Amino acid sequence: MVKVSVRFYRLKNKLREKTLGLARMNDDEISFDEELMAQAMAALDEMAEDYPDWVSGLIQQLADVHRRCVDTPEQRFQHFEQLHAIAHDMRGQGGTFGYQLISDFSDGLYEFTRASTGTSDKNVEIIKAHIDAMRVVIKDRVSGDGGDIGKQLKAGLEAAIKKYSQ
Repeated sequence: MVKVSVRFYRLKNKLREKTLGLARMNDDEISFDEELMAQAMAALDEMAEDYPDWVSGLIQQLADVHRRCVDTPEQRFQHFEQLHAIAHDMRGQGGTFGYQLISDFSDGLYEFTRASTGTSDKNVEIIKAHIDAMRVVIKDRVSGDGGDIGKQLKAGLEAAIKKYSQ
């Protein structure tokens, strides 16, 4: 029998110390450089202007994968995985850049394309309805929650989901 020596090292949790230290700070001790904040906000505003063009490319990717779902039904499971991954990337971005409906529709698509979702023709139509709703948001530059137009888009998507879920 071979004798084995085991050493156990207990490392200090420096992250915990740092967060506890921040928790003890007064609000007066926390400050942000106003110039850096202004630069960050300007950069975010600039990115927001480019967001519709940028997200259009992702919507086109969704449409391309959707087309493959129609053309190659035997590979739908893999296509649904791709749709799921693209929707995951999109769902947090829209709200950041002023397009909350993109986040909402992407989140719905993300949830719908989970591994447990069936790959029927009806489900492919529900995916198309999500993509179509996103296209309208970007084409018409429907920002924020979209007001009445946003409500109509959500109602239309819900109606499509209900129609194809039966």
